[in-house]
Amino acid sequence: MRFLASILFVWIGFFAHVAQAQPIDLDTLSEYLTGLGSVQTTFTQINGDGSVSTGVFQLRRPGRMRFEYDPPDEALIVAGAGTIAIVDKALGTSNQYALRRTPLKLLLARRVDLTDTDAVVDHYESDGLTVVTAQDPKMPEIGSMDLVFATAPLQLKQWRIRDETGGETLVLLDAFDTDVDLPLRMFNIRDIVSQYQD
Repeated sequence: MRFLASILFVWIGFFAHVAQAQPIDLDTLSEYLTGLGSVQTTFTQINGDGSVSTGVFQLRRPGRMRFEYDPPDEALIVAGAGTIAIVDKALGTSNQYALRRTPLKLLLARRVDLTDTDAVVDHYESDGLTVVTAQDPKMPEIGSMDLVFATAPLQLKQWRIRDETGGETLVLLDAFDTDVDLPLRMFNIRDIVSQYQD
């Protein structure tokens, strides 16, 4: 009887571990991302060459995102109106790209749908975090994006982008402040670019 009880305890423990190891379901993650409104937090970015940058990340869904980098970095990255711009504040120059040509468009879409089985290529749990790897099934050549979520509370904690050249960029996010007012002018690329060209 004691042996049977021991076996039963082991099996209960095993199944409890398996249950805890299940990733957050894709419907829940889709609703969470779609429901994000205005968000501000600090971030740490680890670049493909190993260099590290920090700054402030601001999100106004749908369609708008902003990375303001800490000195001595003079970069500012802004997404808005279907465009993403990388601005060099010191030189007053910018490079602009179509947002639809980057994996970030997944995060900024009006409705995020991770249940699209063609878009999600991996979905698993690792060390208490849920990881989703997604790409545009119509343009897989533009790269992919790993989204990493914490469970309690549910929050997007980091992402890793693999671009079309094979380069990787990891962004780590701190706790979200959702009680923020982010004016539209903060994401107006034309005005921002002209500001630093003056």
